[in-house]
Amino acid sequence: MNKLNVLYEDNHIIIVNKPCNILSQGDYTRDLDMVTMIKQYIKEKYQKPGNVYLGLVHRLDRPVSGIMVFARTSKAARRLSEQMRLGQIKKTYLAVVHSILEMDSSVFIDFLEKDKQGNSQIVSKEKGKYTELCYKVLKRNYLKRETLVEINLKTGRHHQIRVQFASRGYPLCGDQRYGRIDHTQIALCSYKLELVHPVTKEKMLFEIGMPRGTYWDDFQ
Repeated sequence: MNKLNVLYEDNHIIIVNKPCNILSQGDYTRDLDMVTMIKQYIKEKYQKPGNVYLGLVHRLDRPVSGIMVFARTSKAARRLSEQMRLGQIKKTYLAVVHSILEMDSSVFIDFLEKDKQGNSQIVSKEKGKYTELCYKVLKRNYLKRETLVEINLKTGRHHQIRVQFASRGYPLCGDQRYGRIDHTQIALCSYKLELVHPVTKEKMLFEIGMPRGTYWDDFQ
């Protein structure tokens, strides 16, 4: 089993850095997932008999890496889920996109619909769910025709970042579903997470560095 990268833990929550290509939660593939890994970690570290409770508060797509928060009690799960519903948990992403974004910052607003194949697409206001993000350009690589961006989600729709950028001609590098099939890892990482502790009410901020490898190395 992969070694768990724990950023913070107490009796109520646990914050981890999810590697790319690991599921957030188990599915039909029965591949390794974060919920199973964290439960095993807690069980072994604290020598807990029987089943270990762990609340899944949010998800990251399987190929996406980055910071996730999990609840260790049902009370914490309820309160974190409410924060998520109200948009009080702030997730900030780094991404490398194909082509050069000319505007230093902008807001994308669309309406998205998820189809039966698990893909999301932009549809009319009447059919889709309101979707919004804002981005800021951090660096441009004119030689490689790539742009490094920081993204703040205002909504958390299925494949939102990937679809909104791809639909405007800036697919995420390494995105095999909405971009170019080049058999590399998608350049998308949830690198910053801000929340209020569900019990102590303390404001908490967690941040990791930019990943290494493939497209990320074009901006190191």
